[in-house]
Amino acid sequence: MKPKILTTLQTYNGLIFRADILAGMSVAMVALPLSLAIAIASGASPAQGLVTAIVAGFMISLLGGSKVQIGGPTGAFIVVVYGVIAEHGYNGLVLATFMAGVILLIGGFLRAGRLMRFVPEPVINGFTIGIAVIIATSQLKDLLGLSVDTVPAEFFGKVDALWGARDSINFAALSIGIVTMILIVSFRRLAPKLPGLIVAVAVTSAVVAVMALSVDTIHSRFGDLPNSLPLPTLPEVSLERVSELLPSAFVIAFLAGIESLLSAMVADRMIQGHHRPNAELLAQGAANIGSSLFGGLPATGAIARTATNVRAGGKTPVAGLVHAVTILVVMLIAAPLAGFLAMPALAGLLILTAWNMSEPHRWVSYLKERRSDQFLLVLTLVLTVVADLTVAIGVGVAVGLALRLQRRDVPPSDWDVPSR
Repeated sequence: MKPKILTTLQTYNGLIFRADILAGMSVAMVALPLSLAIAIASGASPAQGLVTAIVAGFMISLLGGSKVQIGGPTGAFIVVVYGVIAEHGYNGLVLATFMAGVILLIGGFLRAGRLMRFVPEPVINGFTIGIAVIIATSQLKDLLGLSVDTVPAEFFGKVDALWGARDSINFAALSIGIVTMILIVSFRRLAPKLPGLIVAVAVTSAVVAVMALSVDTIHSRFGDLPNSLPLPTLPEVSLERVSELLPSAFVIAFLAGIESLLSAMVADRMIQGHHRPNAELLAQGAANIGSSLFGGLPATGAIARTATNVRAGGKTPVAGLVHAVTILVVMLIAAPLAGFLAMPALAGLLILTAWNMSEPHRWVSYLKERRSDQFLLVLTLVLTVVADLTVAIGVGVAVGLALRLQRRDVPPSDWDVPSR
């Protein structure tokens, strides 16, 4: 359970420090627009996304069990966070995040990190694709610039409301969103080492400002962004509130644990290393408690940002610390500039994020899996979209474990018929 930073600092030198600084600053330029966009899509304010990236991102790198893991708000939480805020208010989300942090700490101390591998992979793939579908549909309003007062959280109601407002499409907003996506994809292919996300969003947002286009921006919708971190405060706790938020807290803890360990495993393959799963769970617990104390969102290890860190040359958790500090500096100095970012540009960014989350390059391989795994994937996907994530994960894990048990040739029980 020893944090990786304590191990890596034993052989630390100036050359590694230079690589970590450059990588951390590069990742910050990717994390900045993502943190803003994820917070907005979750029904929170953009400032809360920045707070999460700073506080939780710092703690995940400081205490985590991976050398190159980058933490912060991620797209996987959008569905859960949006639902909790809609049902229990933002204060309810803060308490649920705090409780999830405690659950993760308990899991880490009980050495439950290795238990996550027993979650069936089709369940993970199914709810990930389902989350991607929900994220993409939630961004259509801003991408198309539709005039809709309220968009229902329920999937089919949302689709119906968006279709009903199809005549109000803002073609300026649509153009900004599409150009942003084209620029992001182009930067990834032609100049993968450049911070293409922030450059693409900044360029199209500058076009909106210079040409005075009738397109929503962060400032026009949310006002000025704060240029400092809020003071930490404890969430209001009561027995009744804890009991009603416990299911949401378990889902947040489950998602944080699963995604952080998946991200750490991806990082291991990229750097030929080995993470410490229990230290990672402890770090996720501390990070979510810390984020909640500052009024932030749930956080976990971010696969895309972690991969960006590795490709940018990050060597140790110091790169993650630099990433968090860089975002803090931007918040302190350039918060007014972030207000000019255009909502359709951020919507385009999130739609591409959802597309990448769904891992389209793996779809063909799913068709070659056994029928039971295909059924489990589709079941989890459909339940994620039309029901909710709690039901999808619960049913998916239960059915998946039952199928796994069935494959082991378990002998039939020799029960006697009860005489009653």
